[in-house]
Amino acid sequence: MIGTRTRKLHAALYTGAALAGLLAAPAQAQDAPAPASAPAAAQDDSAGPDIIITARRREESLLKVPVAVTAVTGAQLEKIGAVDLTDIQTVSPNTTLKDARGTNSTLAAFIRGVGQQDPVPGFEAGIGIYLDDVYLNRPQAAVLDIYDVDRIEVLRGPQGTLYGRNTIGGAVKYVTKRLPDTFSASLRGAYGSYNQADGIISLSAPIGSMLRVGVSGARLTRDGFGRNLTLGIPNYNKDIWAGRGTVEFETPDSGLFVRITGDYTHDKSAPRNGHRLFAGMLTGSPVLANVYDTNAGLNFPKEDVWAGGLSMAVTAKLGGGFTLRSISAWRKDRSFTPIDFDATPSVDVDVPAVYRNEQTSQEFQLLYASDKLNGLVGFYYLGAKAATGFDVLLNTTLANLDAYTAGDVRTETSSVFADFTYDFTPQLSLSVGGRYTWDQRKSFIYKANFLGGPLFGATSEFGGNPTLNLGASTNFRGEANFKRFTPRVSLSFKPNGNHMFYASYSEGFKGGGFDPRGSGTSAPDVNQDGVRSYQEIYNYLAFKPEVVKSFELGWKGSALDRRLTWSLAGFHANYQNVQIPGSVACIIGGVQSFCGITTNAAKARINGVEFEGNAVLARGFAGAGSNVTLSTAIGYIDPKYESYIGPTGAEVSQYRQFQNTPKWTLAGTLAANLPVGPGSINASTTVSYRSLTHQFEVASPFLDQPGYTLWDANLNYTFGSKGQYSIGLHAKNITDVRYKTAGYQYLAANAATGAIVYTTAGGVTPTLGKEGIATVFYGNPRQVFGTFSLKF
Repeated sequence: MIGTRTRKLHAALYTGAALAGLLAAPAQAQDAPAPASAPAAAQDDSAGPDIIITARRREESLLKVPVAVTAVTGAQLEKIGAVDLTDIQTVSPNTTLKDARGTNSTLAAFIRGVGQQDPVPGFEAGIGIYLDDVYLNRPQAAVLDIYDVDRIEVLRGPQGTLYGRNTIGGAVKYVTKRLPDTFSASLRGAYGSYNQADGIISLSAPIGSMLRVGVSGARLTRDGFGRNLTLGIPNYNKDIWAGRGTVEFETPDSGLFVRITGDYTHDKSAPRNGHRLFAGMLTGSPVLANVYDTNAGLNFPKEDVWAGGLSMAVTAKLGGGFTLRSISAWRKDRSFTPIDFDATPSVDVDVPAVYRNEQTSQEFQLLYASDKLNGLVGFYYLGAKAATGFDVLLNTTLANLDAYTAGDVRTETSSVFADFTYDFTPQLSLSVGGRYTWDQRKSFIYKANFLGGPLFGATSEFGGNPTLNLGASTNFRGEANFKRFTPRVSLSFKPNGNHMFYASYSEGFKGGGFDPRGSGTSAPDVNQDGVRSYQEIYNYLAFKPEVVKSFELGWKGSALDRRLTWSLAGFHANYQNVQIPGSVACIIGGVQSFCGITTNAAKARINGVEFEGNAVLARGFAGAGSNVTLSTAIGYIDPKYESYIGPTGAEVSQYRQFQNTPKWTLAGTLAANLPVGPGSINASTTVSYRSLTHQFEVASPFLDQPGYTLWDANLNYTFGSKGQYSIGLHAKNITDVRYKTAGYQYLAANAATGAIVYTTAGGVTPTLGKEGIATVFYGNPRQVFGTFSLKF
């Protein structure tokens, strides 16, 4: 429970927010897009990207910020037919954004080798996801659908000074559009393969000279790429309702801007289940011909995900170069999901699960701008609670056995920060910043075995009515506190208006905590007294924060009258106390079960290079506005564990890999724009490549994805006096490549090397359940769809 001290702090923060609201000013705001009168991208796209971003919490040109950033405007996203946040990974080097295993809505994000794919509370994401100014504390419902987007920014490298804890790999900022000053209405639709049918409508209007209101709604549907042959329902389908409402109040003369936004998303898609790689060892459930088909038999609780929140951003120009900002937010989400690990009809490692999250946050910033000195000081607070409950239904000699686990994590974190840039000359600038964070984590972990009940022993949380509780094996409550200072310094040199060189050092840390799936009965009896003491259990379940210290050199430039622009960055990072969460088979009370084990087993170093470029190959050859461009995004990364103590206590770093971190990420887009009749045609084609990708720290012949190439193409025709009409045709994964994105594996393996231990007959041995678990999830197959948009 959040105590009296917290309630007082909440009251103080929101009183402050209310006072700020009486002062505030236009959202040249922290993450707000530029006003409609100052478009985010240059009028001539062929001149190369000149996007206004807020990577340093103030508006700056993409080409002049000494940070490795990829920025994509809403117009660009529309041209490539982007559907959700995961579509951004192609255009950002060394970036992985994907659906987390058996979900449609939970995000797994990795940048420069850092991330977290386990969605249970207690494990923090290593990449900060921001919806406008608001940090999303949990990955559930974070696969944000793209509508009413001004731009998306991907910041690579630690962002611990300006963005705080849990941005040690980077941050992704989803920035929505400001409301226009005049009445506006737009409609966008799509129809295509697998009966994809999307519709998005937006309306906004001014009320008087100072108030604007807007509302948007989205309906996104698609049949499944495959079928659940056991349950007769779709697999990999989409069934989403989403909406957003915005009120903006602005008094330009006095410098006041207030923006209040509410959003809601409801995902009613069918559960997404995996594809078995070998026949079931108990039932003989076959390997299916279509990798998107499944034989999973679990369908309770009914898959149901909803998320929503409210935020208020207030900005006040105080005069003398000072600006005050306040960002207040509340968010809540809940995900019911059935996870069938073995993907067979039998009750064998079937996991009904629920995730519940709620957060409140408050941020204050005081900015200063002058000819030579620019920067800000600030304060941030987050109070969050995250809980999960899941049954593990097992096929054992005990009828209707359920191994139940509940985890509850309460987080309170507050920080003070500052970041300033001083221009010694128009060519030479120094940026210095730092953040001091106080982090408190309170955890509750409960594990027990149940028997009986109509739903194979499921607990009442999932509609069951077990007849016998075999007793709690773990009933743990713990608290941990962490403090950390994270600095950043960068020196930039601009020899002229076309080039900028920079060198930077930055740090970030990711919160520690307790493994919410851990078992107290697995804790070692360190003092050999025959009793597992509270402290022994505490030490076993706890893990320390991660820390990344990163050095970066960069060059951003343009040439040939900006017909050629580029960004080049090289980095070296020291990664300390790397958190290695995992889940293993375990024995509790003589019964096979499912436990988590998390350690700070490693330290690592990460080296890499990133290049982004845009070249205008031809311009004006077929009339005004005609051009041909080539855009590239290249990432190379060489991560290596320098120390990794394995489960046997031995050094096993030579056998461990970085998960979800391909050594090479390459993408090239050739695009042409031609005036045709009353409008213009934009045609583009993108080829992208990702090298060998490991799903976990141990290489797996079942789960790892060899290098693969995807090919997309887009054709758009825009017409009307102000380009208010458009039609498009989009093709994704044209060659219909099958590529693995995630999976589960519970098979006997060598404890040190992780190599699968095969039987004399060439088979495998299950470590959890009886069917043998090696199931995988695949990326989207070939999709072709048409789009249209109307803007008034």
